[in-house]
Amino acid sequence: MTKYGSFPGARPRRLRTTPAMRRMVAETRLHPADLILPAFVREGISDPVEIGAMPGVYQHTRDSLKKAAVEAMEAGVAGIMLFGVPEESKKDAVGTAGTDPDGILQVALRDVRAEVGDDLIVMSDLCLDETTDHGHCGVLDAEGRVDNDATLERYAEMAQVQADAGAHVVGPSGMMDGQIGVIRDALDQVGHEDVSILAYTVKYSSAFFGPFREAVGSSLKGDRKTYQQDPANSRESLRELALDLEEGADMVMVKPAGPYLDILAKVADAVDVPVAAYQISGEYSMIEAAAQRGWIDRDQAIMESLTGIRRAGANMILTYWATEVARKL
Repeated sequence: MTKYGSFPGARPRRLRTTPAMRRMVAETRLHPADLILPAFVREGISDPVEIGAMPGVYQHTRDSLKKAAVEAMEAGVAGIMLFGVPEESKKDAVGTAGTDPDGILQVALRDVRAEVGDDLIVMSDLCLDETTDHGHCGVLDAEGRVDNDATLERYAEMAQVQADAGAHVVGPSGMMDGQIGVIRDALDQVGHEDVSILAYTVKYSSAFFGPFREAVGSSLKGDRKTYQQDPANSRESLRELALDLEEGADMVMVKPAGPYLDILAKVADAVDVPVAAYQISGEYSMIEAAAQRGWIDRDQAIMESLTGIRRAGANMILTYWATEVARKL
């Protein structure tokens, strides 16, 4: 055979010959400790309720949430991110249930911490959208616009009650300017210096959030484009990143994950703090729906999607498959 350049001496396929060979030379590996389980707890139900747009994911009761947390812990999952779904009658314009020590999220935090202690990192979603009757992530001004600075006051209160309830980590997801600094100050003022902040640094206004709104019983009318990022923008993400780090973020996150791997890679390259990515509801539902129709291999698609997120630079991945995948790993 005629030799062309380094061929046939250079044959990359030699390192793909067997499963054992491919495993040995793999550049990216998933581990259960890379995974965080997002979980929903709903007030006023006696049995878990499956979310129609997210097959296999449930709105938990307090008891079933504790069971899910223990299962995640036993599988080696690193953490659980809790979202509270209050009764409709308890929603109001300022999200009072979000700062009520007896609100569903705070009660669930106490439940889960009592169950798992420090063996599973307990995280709390810090946002008003689940508790407001208008469904926005902040309080509204007289013209119906989200009032950034008034919302920060509510976030400060939320951080304190969530930390009091046992959160190891708070996750501010509302994309308000200045939220990390305000929350850090609020936590420190009440002796919660050890509670970490996972900043939702990059959160795009995405169509892939659709199923999540069913999961949390969202009351949203309209959209969140005045505070979540424009999918067309990239440099803006690095500006948000710089601000969050300056304000004291302990960890940063990109959300959604799959459609924004380029952003995730840029963030991961730019920082020396842990980087998370959230594989959101729409990403989950697309794979589940296609698999149910026999269009793709479900298990391979799940692992490929998670490996891609890890390869792009995520140290931690929030995924609804966390416990299932951890068991397989």
